[in-house]
Amino acid sequence: GAPMKALIIDGQNNHDWKTTTPALKQILEETGLFTVDVATSPPAKGDMSTFKPDFAVYRVIISNYNGEPWSKETQDAFEKFVREGGGFVSIHAADNSFPEWKAYNEMIGVGGWGNRNEKSGPYLRLRDGKWVHDTTPGTGASHGAQHAFLVQTREPAHPIMRGLPAEWLHSKDELYDRLRGPAKHVTVLASALATRETRGSGEHEPLLMVISFGKGRVFHTALGHAMEAIRCVGFATTLQRGTEWAATGSVTQKVSANFPTADKVSLRP
Repeated sequence: GAPMKALIIDGQNNHDWKTTTPALKQILEETGLFTVDVATSPPAKGDMSTFKPDFAVYRVIISNYNGEPWSKETQDAFEKFVREGGGFVSIHAADNSFPEWKAYNEMIGVGGWGNRNEKSGPYLRLRDGKWVHDTTPGTGASHGAQHAFLVQTREPAHPIMRGLPAEWLHSKDELYDRLRGPAKHVTVLASALATRETRGSGEHEPLLMVISFGKGRVFHTALGHAMEAIRCVGFATTLQRGTEWAATGSVTQKVSANFPTADKVSLRP
């Protein structure tokens, strides 16, 4: 069939969205499954009332946005889109956005910074092979030094993860830790140990997640700080598969032969 329409949102971010958005667009379009538009918000302190993407014409929305609140009209339209069955993909710092927007925080499951704390919801912690809520008071997110780290698959039967290795080495990236939020209807697909040696939490941290919100499907990847991370075949593959799943509920893509192994990073050109 015809490619599905997808929309990347950018325009404000504490990360280099002007470089990363074109790379994300290329990664998605090379699957042949999507045609990707970009909606760029006004800059910080601009007139956000003018930012009104027509979400309804798309199958899936991808956020590369971390900035000022959208207008109430745009927030309501986005919430309606996802709740009624639209797909949503949150990439890296997009989970820092909108700490005061209740529905958005339910969509992403857990998020960071923006003065998030125990009032925002629990941490997700791996205990005896299960992810549990930890309501311990404390900060909402941090990260240690950037480094390559081992990603461990937690739900090998999920369509996004099916056929991926049990462990694979992700290229140099920020390993978000201590994310917290409503943590409702979250399935953790993959995690990584945020080691004390890299100034991490010492815990396994959820990095790839899916969340149900109404009839909508959300794929949340905390990976993708900068181009070295985005060039990782593991990042690109999980983004491609996660976006297809968010849009359709299934995954048709095969796993590439150059997917990273447990001891070797694999980078795209």
